[in-house]
Amino acid sequence: MFLTISTTGTPESPATDLGFLLHKHPDKAQAFSTSHGTAHVFYPEASPERCTAALLLEVDPVALVRRGRGKGRGGAPDSALAQYVNDRPYAASSLLAVAMSTVFRSALRGVCAAQPGLADRPLPLRIEIPALPARGGAGLVRALFGPLGWTSVDAEPVALDERFPGWGDSRYVRLVLEGELRLADALRHLYVLLPVLDDAKHYWVTTDEVDKLLRAGEGWLADHPEHKLITSRYLSRRWGLTRQAMERLELVRLAEADDLDVEDVDNAVDETTAVLVEEEGSDRPVPLAEQRREAILRALRAAGASTVLDLGCGQGQLVQALLQDVRFTRVVGVDVSVRALTVAARRLRLERMGERQAARVKLIQGSLTYTDKRLKGYDAAVLSEVVEHLDLPRLPALEYAVFGSARPATVIVTTPNVEYNVRWERLPAGHVRHGDHRFEWTREEFRDWARGVGERHGYGVEFVPVGPDDPEVGPPTQMAVFARAATAKEEKAA
Repeated sequence: MFLTISTTGTPESPATDLGFLLHKHPDKAQAFSTSHGTAHVFYPEASPERCTAALLLEVDPVALVRRGRGKGRGGAPDSALAQYVNDRPYAASSLLAVAMSTVFRSALRGVCAAQPGLADRPLPLRIEIPALPARGGAGLVRALFGPLGWTSVDAEPVALDERFPGWGDSRYVRLVLEGELRLADALRHLYVLLPVLDDAKHYWVTTDEVDKLLRAGEGWLADHPEHKLITSRYLSRRWGLTRQAMERLELVRLAEADDLDVEDVDNAVDETTAVLVEEEGSDRPVPLAEQRREAILRALRAAGASTVLDLGCGQGQLVQALLQDVRFTRVVGVDVSVRALTVAARRLRLERMGERQAARVKLIQGSLTYTDKRLKGYDAAVLSEVVEHLDLPRLPALEYAVFGSARPATVIVTTPNVEYNVRWERLPAGHVRHGDHRFEWTREEFRDWARGVGERHGYGVEFVPVGPDDPEVGPPTQMAVFARAATAKEEKAA
């Protein structure tokens, strides 16, 4: 199998700089041993005006069978002949992608110590692959490479037999890519999309393939129109790995949309249960988190809700409590953090849950600052200790997503009462209760915000104290229960 990478140059920036980027000298022909054969790198042409590097992979069919152990196309245990008679030595596939990662490792990483800054500069590139297997045809090839910045994607189908045109085209194409891109980006496109187009890998796909995909797809995969197909095929349609990769890609997309680091988005916050507050009439200190859940459950029951969204569900404590009450027939936990959802799934024992119980619950990843059609049609939504984790300029987006778009009949919001903080002996003056809190409201500030939301979106609001209601500073947690005013259409239907 064979590919060439060509570029043109100027006196100030000679084309032979390609040798620095690939870390392969244009005057040398080099050979590299790989697990399935020998990779050769040489330069058919090398001048300041034009330079071409070629990668030729000689596949050892016997080594392929021995190392494959029945895995991947051409190694199926029920097809002994196909182990030795296949397209692997000739058509670009995952074998070529692996050879690229071995031979051009530094170039893939965008490292060029000899000429710092060269790797960051786009070059006029032309990449040719004479035989590329393409399950999906030339149209899919163009759909995959077209959105990646290439000015020209020429995928010419290869006839089954030129002497018999009536037989039609084979599943192979001759691919020519042209455009101005960084070499590292071009190589990463090939590294991911060669096995995707072939739709088969010569080795068993394990969990580390998710990390490989996300590293090679950094900066382009999350926003690619065909990212679902790419992810599924690259991971050999292994559902668990595909789901894991898609969740991480969604985090990347959300982080890029908000100009944040992924770590700032996937910021799962542990529920603090060490804060104990004496509940009136109780002989024991009750965790404030437990008192919040009980207050929320009472409000949901009073509202007659049966389908509930837990927005910002965190590690699933409220979802678990809701499932213990049969009147809640459908419970959906939503969180942007993959880590939190993973903990929630373990807490709920989703994998061992009975069919009837599993039908009542769902955990989904999503950002509360974006409208989401999956959140429509529920009786109630809960935002428990969520709003204070958002920057104030992002609150209007959350407000519209919940009250303007999803529009459940009831919305319950809880948040700390900053006035009560003086009652915490271990909390230094002027500090918020959690390091991730962007703000904490006084009772007046919270009520002003809640009433404004209600007026803008047609909700009435009632305020309920959670925890001991101190006569001077109020309760430790303040809760607003929003009830949507019935529209004329709803009143007529009633």
